[in-house]
Amino acid sequence: MTHMASAGGDTSADNVGSTGGRTVAPRPYRLADVPGPLERDEMNSIDAWWRAANYLAVGQIYLVGNPLLREPLRAEHVKPRLLGHFGTVPGLNLVWAHANRAIRQRGLSAVFVAGPGHGGPGPNACAWLEGTYSECYSHIPQDAAGMGALFHQFSFPGGVPSHCAPETPGSFHEGGELGYSLLHAFGAALDNPDLTVFCVVGDGEAETGPLATSWHANKFLNPARDGAVLPILALNEYKIANPTLLARIPESELLALLRGYGYEPIVVAGDDPAAVHQAMAAAVDTSMERIDRIQRAARDGADGTRPTWPMIVLRTPKGWTCPPMVDGDQVEGTFRAHQVPLPGARTDAGHRAVLEQWLRSYRPEELFDDSGKPVPELLAQVPGGDRRMSANPVANGGALLRDLRLPDWREFGVEVPAPGATDHEATRVLGGWLREVTALNPDNFLTFAPDELASNRLQDILEVTGRNWQAEIDPRDQKLDRGGRVIEVLSEHMCQGLLEGYLLTGRHGVFTCYEAFIHIVDAMFNQHAKWLDASAAVPWRRPVPSLNYLLSSHVWRQDHNGFTHQDPGFLDVVLNKKASIVRVYLPPDANTLLSTYDHCLRSRHYVNVVVAGKQPQADWLSVSEAAEHCARGIGIWPWAGHGDETGTTPDVVLACAGDVPTLETLAAAAILRERLPDLRVRVINVVDLMRLQHPDEHPHGLSDSEFDTLFTRDRPVIFAFHGYPWLIHRLTYRRTNHGELHVRGYKERGTTTTPFDMVMLNDLDRYHLVMDVIDRVPTLRERAAGLRQEMVDARWTARAWTREHGADIPEVADWRWPYQRT
Repeated sequence: MTHMASAGGDTSADNVGSTGGRTVAPRPYRLADVPGPLERDEMNSIDAWWRAANYLAVGQIYLVGNPLLREPLRAEHVKPRLLGHFGTVPGLNLVWAHANRAIRQRGLSAVFVAGPGHGGPGPNACAWLEGTYSECYSHIPQDAAGMGALFHQFSFPGGVPSHCAPETPGSFHEGGELGYSLLHAFGAALDNPDLTVFCVVGDGEAETGPLATSWHANKFLNPARDGAVLPILALNEYKIANPTLLARIPESELLALLRGYGYEPIVVAGDDPAAVHQAMAAAVDTSMERIDRIQRAARDGADGTRPTWPMIVLRTPKGWTCPPMVDGDQVEGTFRAHQVPLPGARTDAGHRAVLEQWLRSYRPEELFDDSGKPVPELLAQVPGGDRRMSANPVANGGALLRDLRLPDWREFGVEVPAPGATDHEATRVLGGWLREVTALNPDNFLTFAPDELASNRLQDILEVTGRNWQAEIDPRDQKLDRGGRVIEVLSEHMCQGLLEGYLLTGRHGVFTCYEAFIHIVDAMFNQHAKWLDASAAVPWRRPVPSLNYLLSSHVWRQDHNGFTHQDPGFLDVVLNKKASIVRVYLPPDANTLLSTYDHCLRSRHYVNVVVAGKQPQADWLSVSEAAEHCARGIGIWPWAGHGDETGTTPDVVLACAGDVPTLETLAAAAILRERLPDLRVRVINVVDLMRLQHPDEHPHGLSDSEFDTLFTRDRPVIFAFHGYPWLIHRLTYRRTNHGELHVRGYKERGTTTTPFDMVMLNDLDRYHLVMDVIDRVPTLRERAAGLRQEMVDARWTARAWTREHGADIPEVADWRWPYQRT
């Protein structure tokens, strides 16, 4: 451990800012002789790299001209809007410089994850120094003009964001919302045995719930088959305005906490560059040696126990190397260094003079030649080819993507002799197919679940693998396996984050979750969808495997768990994202679920949300019918309606999306066929929800003529929907017949009750759908009054039965579709 040392250099000179307070510029320093693993020349070279990266980072935040300070800094050289964050950047650049040393010495394949949110100037600078930025963007060469372009574009209209965005070479983690860095790092390391991930965790980020849980990801890292993650906890003590908790608790308490998580921390602390460089070099060397021992022991079969992995605690000042004082306030080492230390640099001559001294304190004349290219001493620090972290193909996962080997889903389909004649648990049928997918892709496919795999009926996967478990295994445990291909942990955040890291580095997977609790990762989904959207516009980024959700234990069959488990609103969240990215599917039975999921696993660069029930449910379509229906995404079920022959127009359309709404719609159609045989009824089932949108809004959308052909231009449409009713209105508001569209869905009415009582609580039941038809078809309002009253009475009878018997009335519970195909 290094000790806190005073900053090098004379800081006696000062300038007067507009507020009248003292503004002090940092002075150039020279490295002292400090013992350690680095020889003097090597330490000088690493420090030069660090200074160069810091210089480039400051330039990105402030400058639109004069990148090499070849003339005095003037107001027009400074950006009119100063955006970005410097506080965390020196720590990121320090880690990158020392990671490069380890890569060169050990031949590592490594990637870098910048957890602190707005640290983009650092990795941008490192990628430019490594030459990768110029390879990806030919208009930003490694010279003075390229440096100027690098500076100009940062946080500038038409330029690049302040995070490690998709535009940043070597990045697969943006960090726009904090908390996911470790999960993405560990997800990348899974099934990547030769990969090392240097993951910097911000101490503000470490206060978030997802990150606090993420430390446990080491319990799923198998050193025999997976890569390694080296977490670096960056303690620079401050967030935007407040100190961070982990920086202010006693060091003994912090180290005990980290050891409790299963790590052996190595502390690097100080503000003297020479001392920190030596300590950091020693810490990285020790960490790499420990990782190598752990992996060799596991891969040689000598040690099957869960290892204690190394990590580094890096304690350096916030905004290290920035002006110590601005307008009489301390900045370096405080929250004031978090964003822009000199906010008045364009309009305040004093600030601008200090900015110039700050930039010159890095001694750019030693770092860049006359053309602006990094000097040979810096270029010698760069690993070769794709060993550069900014060029590692792992961070551009689509470049490494291997197609899944998928068995023919039709061979796993169920026999359907007649509509509704048989029942199956749809997700259990899917589980049989996913079992074979898992077996056929032993290093390219993972399933994630928050302790819900068996609950969601996917337990057949465990016939060919176990649950990944690197902690202690008790004889009473079942299906735990050091090499398991299922990761179950009771944290939706961990499941989502690990899967994202796995997908973004080119592999495939499924996340199954209770429908109501997928909301826990709403914000993570948002961030991932934005990454997919932005990366699709970056020419050198390749499409990655889709993020596939399977939501089960859904709203209509959470009658036993009650109101807290009843929420279909994730669909609304998903549909806020761009149509080029999101897909939503509501297969009504087992065969359509198989067909849908085969399509999802073959897709690229989407978020696919599939909602399917796990309870026994009627089978409606044969394998061939399911394939055709899913290919259309929407269609008329001619056998379910009546009187809607060619050449006629229906009197009413019954539409449905979702397994329970489909059941209730067909039951309503059967009542109408029996009681109102002269009524022309059309039944439409929707699998692909995006088909309802206009094609201007989604590529799957039906044209107006196609939509009108199905739903008519003027007839009542009674739509039974799985989710919140207003979502259907939102998707169809532009359609000709929207005024005749009447949607039934979940209305936030739920409790612990029976399945049929749940649909009655929300007016989605068959009896209410019949009432809706009578109310909406003008010719029925008088002549069908008796039937309407029967339906009202049937609802009361069904409800009374549940209150007396605790189960649904037999005429509902035992109902079958009574007709053959026509």
